[in-house]
Amino acid sequence: MSKLSIRDLDVRGKRVLIRVDFNVPVEEGRVTDDTRIAAAIPTIQYATDKGARVILASHLGRPKGRPDPKYSLRPVAEHLSALLGREVRLAPDCVGPEAATAVAELRDGDILLLENLRFHPEEEANDPAFAEQLASLCDLYVNDAFGTAHRAHASTEGVTHFVRQSGAGFLMDKELRYLGEALAAPRRPFVVILGGAKVSDKIQVIENLLKSADAVLIGGAMAYTFLKGRGVGVGRSLVEDDKTELAAELEVRARERGVDLRLPSDHVVATGPEDAAGARTVAVTATPAEEMGLDIGDKTQAEYRDVILKAGTIIWNGPMGMFERQPFDRGTRAVAEAVAEASEKNNATSIVGGGDSVAAVGEAGLAGRITHISTGGGATLELLAGDILPGVAALTEN
Repeated sequence: MSKLSIRDLDVRGKRVLIRVDFNVPVEEGRVTDDTRIAAAIPTIQYATDKGARVILASHLGRPKGRPDPKYSLRPVAEHLSALLGREVRLAPDCVGPEAATAVAELRDGDILLLENLRFHPEEEANDPAFAEQLASLCDLYVNDAFGTAHRAHASTEGVTHFVRQSGAGFLMDKELRYLGEALAAPRRPFVVILGGAKVSDKIQVIENLLKSADAVLIGGAMAYTFLKGRGVGVGRSLVEDDKTELAAELEVRARERGVDLRLPSDHVVATGPEDAAGARTVAVTATPAEEMGLDIGDKTQAEYRDVILKAGTIIWNGPMGMFERQPFDRGTRAVAEAVAEASEKNNATSIVGGGDSVAAVGEAGLAGRITHISTGGGATLELLAGDILPGVAALTEN
């Protein structure tokens, strides 16, 4: 990577502001999924072991630019304390006299979590004065919040203009390394699996990946926009009618580039997501006018599996169907199994990103068999689309 990492910074005795992504689900004052918290621990542990005075900064939820007890990071501080087996204090604010006092009381190896950054509207506005206030709390800055790196906020981009040096944390470094290598020099065949509801969410991703992918497997509701673009009747399936021509154009580009772009050949249909009892599998060309497609069928699962098992590099983002409801989760789970098998048997580099894809891998107990599970949602998509991430671009060049 062309940017400094925390390993390149002399953190001993320094006040180190680490931007983390602790935007985690909290119910009744308790963290219910600590995946993102656990992912930041290697960077935090490294800094404390080196004698840094660690200041953690994060947002939580959408408090609309004002303090709201519902979005306090106190439960996160308590949960992190339990994970680390040591005290993590919570500052009353992220800027101002109280935050400055809490930072001044730190000793080498101590950890302080600042209160929710988004209690201040200046955070998302990337206000220079607010960024300078954050920077005044530290000597060095580290960004380990890949999930927010696509946002030019005060704590991700603005703060870097007011510190002497800034670098990437271990999680950020890992995300960029895996995704960067997959895009720049993938071991072939390079297979991309894309699902989810809308083609419009992933147009740039598809266009960019057509430059390097050997195969693109499409599932989820977005497949129906492509199918309708082919002139296939899709019943009441979700379609973006204003994107059907674009979908047809993308298929033409794929053929011109020699990319094997595949759509479902069969699918599971029903009158709606609640109609589990009426679910049945039909060819996509035989979709009943009053029914909708809600998952890829058995034949498609087998076809996609064959492609995945031959892959050298796999990127998967988005579910294959209405993953939240049974029995429309089978296609997504089948893809998860195939990706895990390719990782083990073919030594493929597999990268999974996107909430439902990650959830499928986790619920199936396959996370340990995937090469890399990305913590970024929008950041992963923007990187795959070839965009520059502001939170990365702002870091000090190596």
